[in-house]
Formats: sequence, structure tokens, C-alpha cells
Amino acid sequence: MVLSEFVRVLNLADLREGRMKSCVIREREIVLCNVKGEVYALDNVCTHALARMSEGRLKGTRLICPMHGAAFDIRNGAVLSSPATQPLASHAVRVVDGAIEVALQDPSS
Repeated sequence: MVLSEFVRVLNLADLREGRMKSCVIREREIVLCNVKGEVYALDNVCTHALARMSEGRLKGTRLICPMHGAAFDIRNGAVLSSPATQPLASHAVRVVDGAIEVALQDPSS
């Protein structure tokens, strides 16, 4: 997996546990999810129907699409239930001095 450089996107204090927020990094829509103090970053557009995942539901480590209910694992983007068949791209996350930083996965990798 080829990653871009880390970019500061949000203060950790602004993403409460059990919540998600969308952001744009280099013209790419990303959803950030905070589960049990761990932050994960995934593409914000469902691979099945182009719905925004940040408008869906977060249930534990499952991110559920608001359109047709496809579910993805926030830890790695894996498909957990249909109708989606392609995973969501997941991105590297780190917290530095209270700020969430994300390095995007190259879409071609």
C-alpha cells in the first residue's frame, strides 16, 4: 500500500467516541470514526451505490451505508454484508499533539 504524507485534519477532541465525521483531504472524501478511543479513516463513498458513509450508522466497528445497508469493517474497509462487494479504502491514522492526521492510501495500490 502506497501512502501519501500525513495531513492534519481534525482535533481529536472534536471527534467523540462512537461518532464519525467527514472531511476532505486533497479532494477525496474521507470519514473518520472513533471507536473505543481508536480513530479510523475510510473513503466516505460507498463502493456499491455512491452514498456518503458519514450519513450512515456506526455500530461498534461496523459502518453501515445509509442507502442499502451494506456494512464495512472500519478497521480495514472489508465488506461485512451485501449488497457491496468491494471494500472501502482505509487510510493510515495517527494522533500527534491532540490532532488527528491521515495519510491517504494511493487509489491505484
